[in-house]
Amino acid sequence: MAIHYYKQADKNASSNDTQTHEVVSRMLAEIEAGGEAKAREYCRELDGWEGDVIVSRDQIEAAREKVPEQLKQDIHFAYERVSRFAAAQRDSIQGFETELSPGLFAGQKLIPMETAGCYVPGGRYAHIASAIMSVATAKVAGVKNVVACSVPRDENGIHPAILYAMDLAGADVILQMGGVQGIASMAFGLFTGKPADILVGPGNRFVAESKRQLFGRCGIDMFAGPTEIGIIADHSADPDIVVEDLVGQAEHGPDSPAWLFTTSRELAEAVDQRIQARIDDLPETQRKAADAAWRDYGEIIVCDTREEAVEVSDRYASEHLELQVEDLDWWMERLNSYGSLFVGEEASVAFGDKCSGTNHILPTKGAARYTGGLCAQKFLKIVTYQRQSREATRTVAATAARLSRCEGMEGHARTGDIRLAKYYPDERFVLAVEEDV
Repeated sequence: MAIHYYKQADKNASSNDTQTHEVVSRMLAEIEAGGEAKAREYCRELDGWEGDVIVSRDQIEAAREKVPEQLKQDIHFAYERVSRFAAAQRDSIQGFETELSPGLFAGQKLIPMETAGCYVPGGRYAHIASAIMSVATAKVAGVKNVVACSVPRDENGIHPAILYAMDLAGADVILQMGGVQGIASMAFGLFTGKPADILVGPGNRFVAESKRQLFGRCGIDMFAGPTEIGIIADHSADPDIVVEDLVGQAEHGPDSPAWLFTTSRELAEAVDQRIQARIDDLPETQRKAADAAWRDYGEIIVCDTREEAVEVSDRYASEHLELQVEDLDWWMERLNSYGSLFVGEEASVAFGDKCSGTNHILPTKGAARYTGGLCAQKFLKIVTYQRQSREATRTVAATAARLSRCEGMEGHARTGDIRLAKYYPDERFVLAVEEDV
């Protein structure tokens, strides 16, 4: 395969994993042992917050007054579309019952989880849309208790627009707490008495590692790391738009990968020549983040053929993948690994991140090879049941008994024997395979 790294990254998504793992492991153990007092201590130390952990209705109403009317309308716009898409996802899978053989019925039920913990980032940026993506989706799925948390911005607590969005989306309890201590509080049921059945939401590497370490004790949406963008572009792409979209995601943080996969060396050169100027034109906070991200994690890969570009893209399995190419259908039919696909120049990652309707909580670090993003189904337990007539038991019990004895599981086999003996006392059944296997 002929691919060429026009620009190759010095780091990858796992570069800081060891240090992060150690910090998170220690904090989780301390918070579990020390409970609410230890969580408050970390909140004071790391968030600079001395006030109440649980947001009051009065605080929510005060925040509502601070949010400009146009921003409220924009939040409602995003909420309506995200909720509608989540509802369509929920309705795409149904409970059912089917008769597998005469008298043997098996079925599927969808049961919402009892409690969800939704993390909403609020440190470097006010992630208003993240409140909608996690909380609204959980509520659409039917989760009874949604606990949301976000870092206090200043002495007044959580950013007013984040708080407004959390409340609009249906959060039942809101915690003013960020980072590991916020994730731990939701997982352990601190301040609410309701331990989370699932933890969801984006966050920095400490948040992601906290979820990873707690997986098994509760569910998580996915293993995730810093946000990523991949763009597949050919000779027809507008280099200025490609540049803006790469920079737009790189501003998330200094460890956010941005990748361009292209079949056009001319486009690669144009992007490489223009991108630094667009980074330098950002405000200071965004500029520092994007500059480090592009320097350490940015890549431009030139492929000889579009088949090679597909193969490379699927190997990277980008969280967000844009297509700025001719013959969009050809690419859509062949690409298999991505968190969310943005088809054509008109569809930017930022639109999906903020308000267009699809969820922006998506797999990173290659996880898109085996999972999709957050959706209503993530909050639903898909459980099964079976029931059968006594007549159906005649065949099922005998088959189960023979298979069990073949496996060496005599106790299993006898559960079939006893039923056959009760239901059909006058019949003889073959309950073991006579031949050696």
